[in-house]
Amino acid sequence: MGAGADPVVVVGAGAAGLTAALAARDAGAPVVVLERDAVPAGNTARTLGMLPGAGTRFQRAAGIQDDAELFLADILAKAKGRTDADLARAITRASGPAVDWLADRHGVAFELLDDILYPGHSRHRYHVPPDRTGAAFMADLLAAADRAGVRLITHATVEAPGLDAAGRVTGVVWCDDAGRRHHTGCRALVLASGGYGADPEAVARYIPEMAGAVHGGHHGSRGDALRWGEMLGAAMVDLGGYQGHCVADGPDLPLTWALIIRGGFQVAADGRRFSNEMRGYSEQAHAVAGQPGGVAWTIYDRRCEEPALTFRDYHRVLESGVVATGDTVDDLARACGLPVGALAETLAEVQAATGGRTPDRFGRVFDGTPPLQPPFRAVRVKGALFHTQGGLAINARAQVLDRAGRPLPGLYAAGGAARGLSGPASWGYLGGNGLLTAVVPGRFAGTAAAATH
Repeated sequence: MGAGADPVVVVGAGAAGLTAALAARDAGAPVVVLERDAVPAGNTARTLGMLPGAGTRFQRAAGIQDDAELFLADILAKAKGRTDADLARAITRASGPAVDWLADRHGVAFELLDDILYPGHSRHRYHVPPDRTGAAFMADLLAAADRAGVRLITHATVEAPGLDAAGRVTGVVWCDDAGRRHHTGCRALVLASGGYGADPEAVARYIPEMAGAVHGGHHGSRGDALRWGEMLGAAMVDLGGYQGHCVADGPDLPLTWALIIRGGFQVAADGRRFSNEMRGYSEQAHAVAGQPGGVAWTIYDRRCEEPALTFRDYHRVLESGVVATGDTVDDLARACGLPVGALAETLAEVQAATGGRTPDRFGRVFDGTPPLQPPFRAVRVKGALFHTQGGLAINARAQVLDRAGRPLPGLYAAGGAARGLSGPASWGYLGGNGLLTAVVPGRFAGTAAAATH
């Protein structure tokens, strides 16, 4: 292959890598994607496939007025202003067009999730696969990549980027499943290999409050991109940022936050609430991890459960047998091993707050939320780390930046490999930020990488 025909090489075949590959193919470049696993999945397959975008045709069809500035304001508010506003502005402006591009050009199936408004979002802007699983999103992306002529090599473990004398990335060295080493030259390299959530040492260093917590993300998120970036002189930003979630204790499956949004709440082992659950599910995971035994119980009812039943993961939770029920509060307390009197008092406090008789002592606003009705349901949960939100510094073209803020020639990053928009801690995570910063910077990276010569 001649120098002029060198491909864009993408490391990782999750949403970020496949989106980058599709964008590069759209721009006319040959593309090689190197994936460590036999079957590409990444963190994407472990999500609910909820991709936020502002101003999409799906929103317009539903009569929802949304735009990039509203989305930007939501992101900056959640991150308390402690993120890169210019990068956030570029991503929110491109978010709606990215959703429409995937749907209309590449056949990715979406529908608008308009029955639940997640904490921090001022508009319904989640776009989800019809079965509401990240696995379906991945299947559509893989099919699109195949149609587009992307060369996907699985069982490929990348060892290191190759550089020329000027420090420009010229290729990668990788091993196949037989241990044979290969070198693939490239015009540009896109790092989409995930974050570092599967590396316990890195988690303990950067996110000590989640050290030892359940890791709900992909096993391949081992911090490879950070190590390569450090070797190349890249800057790393917001390494304390992450997305947490509450998982059902036992199957370790995420318990959809729809249960809380509809009026559910959480108690610790003493039967008492301990926080405002509607701050967001990421910081709530941290709060749960800090409770005695690192567990809590999500309490809800049939009405809360209605939207949850549209998610395949919730059916898997039901099938696992971990959902307790009770016709009375006393029955539920006994089924969960919680103090009967304390749980009854907690429920009475919540009912008073939902009825507007007293303000919630944690500051939660229950406007329009009906009180829970028997039979009651409960699931014991643990706080889990799903994916990290800090990583290589990038600009609005997804170019990796050095420690002086200058682009490193021929190097791009997206998804967990790059910084997100959540700032330095869990409280900055706005729902959907993970897929948002995979897909949109992935598209930026693929387009820019294709133009690299």
